[in-house]
Amino acid sequence: MKNQKGFTLIELLVVIGILAILFSIVLIAINPSRQFGQANDTKKRSDTLQILNAIHEYAAEHGGALPTNMPAKSDTNPSVDITNAAGGANICADLMPTYISALPSNPSGASQGVPITTCTTYDTSYNVSVDSAGRVTVSAGNDINGNPITITR
Repeated sequence: MKNQKGFTLIELLVVIGILAILFSIVLIAINPSRQFGQANDTKKRSDTLQILNAIHEYAAEHGGALPTNMPAKSDTNPSVDITNAAGGANICADLMPTYISALPSNPSGASQGVPITTCTTYDTSYNVSVDSAGRVTVSAGNDINGNPITITR
């Protein structure tokens, strides 16, 4: 029996235990949920900038006039969702396809990040408003740390 080659059950269990501990340490270090959250935050920042740039390109070509249906900012109405639903900022037809090829949608919203290519029924889950000085604000909710994602220009 001493000439048989192989591993004992105890040796195999020790190796499996060590591998399980190493795997759990690596999984904690990588933290995939945080990585996905940071990726979504980056997309939200990029999308708000794209929408804001398209609005300003429109204004530049129309003598400073903003797209129709841009909501005025007030205490009771800080911002309005970019959508064609009642009460929304329906700016899709003004911006697409001349100033932006497709309206981006919030990865945390109803469209789950799928770009909007038609203006028939849409909801970007991004908000827009114009203050009394004519500055446009586009916002995308909060990041994973609870800080607002907002760009004003």
